[in-house]
Amino acid sequence: MSVTHLKQLCEETYTKLKRVSMDLERFLNQVTLTGLIEKSGDPEEYETYYRSYLSDLRHLLVYCENASERLGVALRRTKFDEEYAEEVLYQVYHTCITNFYYPKGEVYDEDGRQAYTNGDAIVFRKEVTPELKQLTLSLSKVFEQLREALYYYENDYIAKRRMQKI
Repeated sequence: MSVTHLKQLCEETYTKLKRVSMDLERFLNQVTLTGLIEKSGDPEEYETYYRSYLSDLRHLLVYCENASERLGVALRRTKFDEEYAEEVLYQVYHTCITNFYYPKGEVYDEDGRQAYTNGDAIVFRKEVTPELKQLTLSLSKVFEQLREALYYYENDYIAKRRMQKI
């Protein structure tokens, strides 16, 4: 991959992660566990679910903030460090994207078949509040773009690192 393309990919990823971080932070600052439960009805059914959901969102926020900081460092350096940038993009794929699509609390799943029918690829385990649903679906669009752009790092980066060790 050319340096120009790598730098452009870092800039695009940085911008998207900053947007995700802002959206997550705004949502998490406005919502409470009690408020979500009250809007959803049965407290016993939803308390554990929303507790896990909010925990996953907080973790995702931290991962995205850390990754965007590291990308910012890569982009601000006087001499663009390709190796560092590739490592950061690889980490974005394996922390941010993976944690979005496979939340620890298993509060939703991805149904890839829905993408072919122009439906939403995210399938919620329980009915969620409209705000939470809108946030999650908007994030899924951003993470889908990132996943497609960074798929290269899933295989090629590891192969490149293994070749360097030989």
